[in-house]
Amino acid sequence: MSQPHTAPDGGVAPVSRRVMNLAEFLAQAARRHPARIAVSEGERDITWAELHARCGALAAALAARGIAKGDRVLVHGRNSIAYIETLFAVLRLGAVWVPTNFRISPDEAAYLATASGAKAFLCDGLFEAHARAVAQAVPDLRLLARLGDGELGETDTATLIAAHAAEARPAAGVERDDPCWFFFTSGTTGRPKAAVLTHGQMAFVITNHLCDLMPGTTERDVSLVVAPLSHGAGIHFLTQVARAARSVLPGQDKFDAETIWSLVERHRVSNMFTVPTIVKMLVEHPSVDRYDHRSLRYVIYAGAPMYREDQKRALAKLGPVLAQYFGLGEVTGNITVLPPALHRAEDGPEARVGSCGYARTGMQISIQDDSGRELPAGESGEICVCGPAVFAGYYANPDANAKSFRNGWFRTGDLGYLDAEGFLYITGRQSDMYISGGSNIYPREIEEKVLAHPAVAEAAVLGVPDPVWGEVGVMVCVLRAGHALDEAALLEWLAPRLARYKLPRRIFFWEALPRSGYGKITKKLVRDALYERGHLSQAA
Repeated sequence: MSQPHTAPDGGVAPVSRRVMNLAEFLAQAARRHPARIAVSEGERDITWAELHARCGALAAALAARGIAKGDRVLVHGRNSIAYIETLFAVLRLGAVWVPTNFRISPDEAAYLATASGAKAFLCDGLFEAHARAVAQAVPDLRLLARLGDGELGETDTATLIAAHAAEARPAAGVERDDPCWFFFTSGTTGRPKAAVLTHGQMAFVITNHLCDLMPGTTERDVSLVVAPLSHGAGIHFLTQVARAARSVLPGQDKFDAETIWSLVERHRVSNMFTVPTIVKMLVEHPSVDRYDHRSLRYVIYAGAPMYREDQKRALAKLGPVLAQYFGLGEVTGNITVLPPALHRAEDGPEARVGSCGYARTGMQISIQDDSGRELPAGESGEICVCGPAVFAGYYANPDANAKSFRNGWFRTGDLGYLDAEGFLYITGRQSDMYISGGSNIYPREIEEKVLAHPAVAEAAVLGVPDPVWGEVGVMVCVLRAGHALDEAALLEWLAPRLARYKLPRRIFFWEALPRSGYGKITKKLVRDALYERGHLSQAA
């Protein structure tokens, strides 16, 4: 919490590392632009002054229930103004916001409550089973309150806000390493882990996002929220608050491309954050041509690199507005950036095909082998990173911390290489790479090739056990509407484009690929589906 400095007598004395409480971003926006709209949800608008006052009242209500600095508050709900109010109320107290993916099961919510040591649970009224599970897992909760309509809990946040509306509570003093957010990993390999994000780290991340991703963002900008605020979209939302830019919530749970484009036109949306699969769905939906989206300046995507064919289609429809960043929750997205100027519709050296960009401002990337030795340009290894955006570690998980840090570098678990100019190319997750006949095979390379086929809309490749070769590749494809293709024809098409040992042993055609709650296609979900359909035993 503090660092030494040399005292006048030559000794060492502690010095505070006090930083701004992130809740001050909202206070600043309310002072500068009190009457401007902060958030729109459906037909409801709330100004910066109103939002600031309501969050202050909710903070007072939480404090009255015994929630104090450092306490964890679990929040389970869909995107809404009420959900946003929990964020700033918790931050103002110096407590820790612990959001969940609202699509998780009640048992998973109970696990997150116990793993985080939650002292309060604020739960969307639709999720009664989740409230019961958490209450049973943590019987000494100081508060179980509801967001929105419903019956669960002893009260709701609107009632709490009304009861404490006259109370003004200043933001708690915090230091750089004081936690503000437990960012739970997706748990694709085992139980989710709580990455501890801090006030000082997050202030850097927000500044960096504005610098590298959305330069020139002001109170005149409008951001459309198309992903759950519990994770990357929540970080993006904080950047909008820092510039007093308005955010628009679609007001519905199910993704609908036509609704998204209609909101872009209606509100003159200038930026949005999402994932490559959602960008793909947006630009391939017929409604993209029915609405005016010329107001867009930045369509930011993360979570995975965008396949080149999808990138070309998006650029053709939207123009030069794509911005990519690469990062994990543990580094809050702050590893690389590929800005709009470097997204080229035409192939060639300047297009940086396959790259996720260069190191973010203030961050450093190192490609390392298994022993931690830094590898030269062009050689693939584990992507490691250091800099102010790296999290403080996993909460109450020393084993995970020991595995994730080496010589001061955070080990991402992703594989890739840097070119001579410092552009990063991701070849896959360590867990995605498979070894067939002694050769390393990176599924992404194969996926990029097959997506150039005019009939293929989506593809996922993974390695499965094989008694002869150790592992072999299996591919699952989704075809475009109106196209037909079979396994033999696709293998014949791929043969001259891939080395023989990289060709998938089997290809399956499905109507859709399974997606996570954030819209991402993960190899774990595809593998699980292959088992469920009985395909793996046939291929292995």
